[in-house]
Amino acid sequence: MTAVAWAQELREVDYAKSGVRFVGKQMGVPAEGAFRRFTARVAFDPARPEQGRAEVEIDVGSATVGDPEADAELKRKAWFDTAHHPTAKFVSTGFRKISEGRYEATGKLTIKGRTRDVVVNFTAKPASPGLELSGTLPIKRLDYGVGEGIWADTDTVANEVEIRFRLVLGPLR
Repeated sequence: MTAVAWAQELREVDYAKSGVRFVGKQMGVPAEGAFRRFTARVAFDPARPEQGRAEVEIDVGSATVGDPEADAELKRKAWFDTAHHPTAKFVSTGFRKISEGRYEATGKLTIKGRTRDVVVNFTAKPASPGLELSGTLPIKRLDYGVGEGIWADTDTVANEVEIRFRLVLGPLR
């Protein structure tokens, strides 16, 4: 598809109402954080989900868990290694409807230079004047080399992480 066609189908993202969060467990206790900066290009129409496309790029250096020392640790080589891998990226390869208002996006997720096939489950609902997409993506952090070395011990930090997102999009152009 040409860049012109992609641009004509893009929905404007309302970043003030949108967000990307992550939830895992540290020593058995839920731990939550957020990425403060990301960009998204989304072309999605619930009436024609199979024609949807999405690219989301996250500035992993913007990760915060609410503690300055821990936030600084996340940037280091053992975690996101932001000096060498400043962004994580999701690129869709397909969309399909699961049930009324529920959808699935398949795609490629790249973190720290490692790419894996993923499935993202999400809902789509009207949000004046456009659409709200909300969903989750479960991943295993060690598949992407996040939390290496002493942090690879899954008794301390669980391997399972859930990425949660909410994208508030404008109307189709």
